[in-house]
Amino acid sequence: MRTRLRVALLTSVAVFGMAATGLSAPNAFGEVFKHGDAAQSLLGSYLAANLAKSANDAKSAAFFYRSALATDPKNEVLLEQSFQIEVLEANWQRAVPLARQLIAANEGKTQRMAHLLLGLDAFNSQSYSKAEKNFETASEGPIGELTSTLARAWTEVARGNTKKALKLLNLPKQAEWAQFYLNYHKALIADVAGRQKEAAAAFERTYEEDNRTLRTALAYARHAAHYGHIKRAKSILRQQIDQAQREPHPLARDLLDKIEAGEKISLLIKTPEDGLTEVFYGLGEALTSEGGLSMGILYLQMALYLQPDHAFALAALANAYEASRRYDDAIAAYDRIPPGTPLQDSIDIRKAFDLNSLDKVDEAQVILDKLAATNPTDIKPLDALGNIMRSRKRFDEAVDYYSRAIDLLPERLEKRHWSFYYSRGTCYERTKNWPLAEVDLQKALKLFPDQPLTLNYLGYSWVDQNRNLKQGMALIEKAVALKPDDGYIVDSLGWAHYKLGNFKQSARFLERAVELRPEDPVLNDHLGDALWRVGREREARYQWDQSLTLDPEPENAEKIKKKLAEGLPPEVQAQIPTKSDKAGANKRQKPRKESKLTPPSAIVE
Repeated sequence: MRTRLRVALLTSVAVFGMAATGLSAPNAFGEVFKHGDAAQSLLGSYLAANLAKSANDAKSAAFFYRSALATDPKNEVLLEQSFQIEVLEANWQRAVPLARQLIAANEGKTQRMAHLLLGLDAFNSQSYSKAEKNFETASEGPIGELTSTLARAWTEVARGNTKKALKLLNLPKQAEWAQFYLNYHKALIADVAGRQKEAAAAFERTYEEDNRTLRTALAYARHAAHYGHIKRAKSILRQQIDQAQREPHPLARDLLDKIEAGEKISLLIKTPEDGLTEVFYGLGEALTSEGGLSMGILYLQMALYLQPDHAFALAALANAYEASRRYDDAIAAYDRIPPGTPLQDSIDIRKAFDLNSLDKVDEAQVILDKLAATNPTDIKPLDALGNIMRSRKRFDEAVDYYSRAIDLLPERLEKRHWSFYYSRGTCYERTKNWPLAEVDLQKALKLFPDQPLTLNYLGYSWVDQNRNLKQGMALIEKAVALKPDDGYIVDSLGWAHYKLGNFKQSARFLERAVELRPEDPVLNDHLGDALWRVGREREARYQWDQSLTLDPEPENAEKIKKKLAEGLPPEVQAQIPTKSDKAGANKRQKPRKESKLTPPSAIVE
């Protein structure tokens, strides 16, 4: 479903005119720079606001927009930019009045986000006619039309008019991705109204179209369990758990445990306010996941305007902040999630990764060590600690954490357990313990034969050590076929060709690798070696020089400087490895950055 949303969502970002990049410079300057004596300070504030926004410093951007707006309070450009940044920062006391000013200053031009906020404000005040009018005015563009329709439907529910609400959602000509949301909200509205059969039919249509989305699966499972259809509820949740790539989501596991314990299960959405919040949460989370970050955050903040402690919206907001590297803000969003939920351990783990991104490794380690001590059978904090230590090149510590995690794995291993062996294997390799590394990497490959990271790392290691060259080459070629746009994996194939003396092919693949990962010093060094071997010596020196500017490892830097001064020695063809080659296998010739495992899954999926 997410892939079908991408074009529509990103098109709508452009239609809504989001403030992610601001106006083009000529238009912006032309609009703002027109007030004579006040122009210099006005333009300075405006430029400072745009600079802050581009650096993801929304608080400073809001301050400078306010300063600019104080100089020219009727400027339409400043009103729009200031309104958007105030919503992004959830400064509602300023955002709501600005929405009214923006609409008044733009007669004849629809200000969709302003109308949506005023609709929510009216809904909160139970002024449903005013809310409906604002929601209806916001109906332009694919996402605008869908948002308007869903919001108006829930407004009708608040008025007690379920029949009209459901009728509003009957839009047969809508695109398939829009029908998914329409069906989902039909199910929720029918649930709130006590129309069990209608709700069940709509949930089933939604689930048939997309059975992977956690939120809709939870809603359907809760509906089924609430009305006594326990077998169906369990099957929905077990499918969610079985298709999890790593550990099952804690909310799916918790709900299944409650059902199996015979607890009474409530509906996911119980009130019109819950439903309207779900509209903005659901679309906001989808937007942020598909690249519409600024617009998605606006939607999530509007969901939180209705329900400030909505756990899923706060988690999605934190994920969006992480995507824009606002790690302090992400931690603050996680801290707003009410404590004691099944999400708590996942929240603590995400916070630890954010602290690591802020170079507060010790604080991250304290959180995770405490979590591991509190829950000694939980594998997740140990895995997180291993990943953080590995990212910090503290490989011996990482091995210890991964080993403790592996000790907790079930006797019957599953495909999703590959990552533990892969991660520990890479750490063994980096600490020059190749025999143990090879065992772990082969174990990971056995569990998941088509995993590109394992194929690449094991194949590269063999080729780089002049061991199992043909087998290593085959593994790398398979990895490249699976992930052709991964620069590190393409580099491995290029370097394998280099080791086999296929220098022309090597240069071709390594040039592609550097296109994909121009910031990596080892890839640039590899390309320099290949270019030298094919007689492109000036270009080779350029790549080596470029590698030195990218902060290579100290031992590599010295080797690169020597190549710049002397070039490469005469060509030596790849040889079948001798016993002495195998004995020296732990001395890796070309250490490099690996394709990293992704951080733990987002709390909302």
